Amino acid sequence: MATDEQTKRTPLRIGLTGGIASGKSTVANLFAELGATLIDTDVIARDVVVPGQPALDEIVKAFGESIIDADGNLDRAAMRQLVFADNNARRRLEGIVHPRIQEETIRQSIEAEELRRRSAAAGGDYQIIAIPLLVESPLKGFVDRVLVVDCEEQTQLRRLLVRDGESEQQARRMLAAQTSRVERLAIADDVINNDGSLADTRAQVGALHEIYLSLA
Repeated sequence: MATDEQTKRTPLRIGLTGGIASGKSTVANLFAELGATLIDTDVIARDVVVPGQPALDEIVKAFGESIIDADGNLDRAAMRQLVFADNNARRRLEGIVHPRIQEETIRQSIEAEELRRRSAAAGGDYQIIAIPLLVESPLKGFVDRVLVVDCEEQTQLRRLLVRDGESEQQARRMLAAQTSRVERLAIADDVINNDGSLADTRAQVGALHEIYLSLA
């Protein structure tokens, strides 16, 4: 049975970040398999721009109807083409979406913490909060540790070409628009190298899982 001290403590918050196509979702899901509470801001980002949400209305006002598909949803491919070709457009989009992502991330973290207080069976002593743009996000001050999923730029490029079907020009533009690998690694408390096999990544996740449990 959990003690009062165990049920009242705040869970350890691990901010998981990495460049585009570095394998953040794979790593996050491996932690979830081990029992960690997972809060994925990529999922939140999709949810805050569904039809009927204020953010989508603001995006349409800012960029026009051309970024809406036939079903009334945000056309992500069209949006990517626009924002990765124009830094000002990217900053306008981030100004609309990021505050809502931050608000929802904090809400979900508090909700998960409350569930853990109410039930010792809630599982896990730490949270993995996946935040792709953590380097420039105010949420950096919300997490206790930063875990960077790292890989070579050529690995990212290859994955973008295969996974998303991007042209090489567009893929390189997307990589260039992101925070640099050096800047990400500079804020890292922990690093997972994801250039290798899934088994290798899983082993690294397992080792960090034990460390996080001990820290929690």
